[in-house]
Amino acid sequence: MKLDGRVALVTGASQGIGHACALALAREGASVAVAARNQQKLEELVGRITATGGKAAAFVIDVAEEEQVKSGIKSALAQFSKIDILVNNAGITRDQLVMRLKRADWDAVLNTNLTSAYLCIQQVIGSMLKQRWGRIINITSVFGQMGQAGQANYAASKAGLIGLTMAMAREVASRNITCNAVAPGFIATSMTALLSEEFRQSALKAIPLGRIGGPDDIANAVCFLASEEASYITGHVLNVNGGMLMG
Repeated sequence: MKLDGRVALVTGASQGIGHACALALAREGASVAVAARNQQKLEELVGRITATGGKAAAFVIDVAEEEQVKSGIKSALAQFSKIDILVNNAGITRDQLVMRLKRADWDAVLNTNLTSAYLCIQQVIGSMLKQRWGRIINITSVFGQMGQAGQANYAASKAGLIGLTMAMAREVASRNITCNAVAPGFIATSMTALLSEEFRQSALKAIPLGRIGGPDDIANAVCFLASEEASYITGHVLNVNGGMLMG
């Protein structure tokens, strides 16, 4: 098991990509601290992991709230003694054309998708620096790379994650800590399930592999970047998009 002895913290773990990442990291041997707002879903996830012999614990955190991030991660560190792997996955959308986009919806998306990543990194980095080993993995988006009409707030937050990834990679490389991003394309989650069938068909035409990806496609990439096999990769954005964006 590639991650035996490691401790991972996954935000937005109650569903979708975060849920798949938590399960995959546990399968690879990591103990997993799962964080999100929905306690019931987190407890169900912990149950799935522990039922197969894994170790996991739930921490109810709204990542848009700084004090909750601080107290929640402090509790995770107290329970597991360290955090080796951080997966910044929590994200929301509040789609609207810029001319109608409310400031509150701009702030909500930037706080949840981008500022939370900075806050989580700040809380775990001490543990990583102390042990001179760490993996920070930010879940960005193909729309943070190519933009999307009606998603100025979302695209800006995900593009910001790419900049944060590269800055952190340079900042902590000398301590054997890597920081990378995974950029999903069109992935079947509860978030994309709300999209119209017309948009879905249009998106499929833009994907050379001709299919929508699944959460496990992202989780597999996260597990690789968390492993020793990826020890010479940092500041990188790994595209998992079926060819939707190349180069």
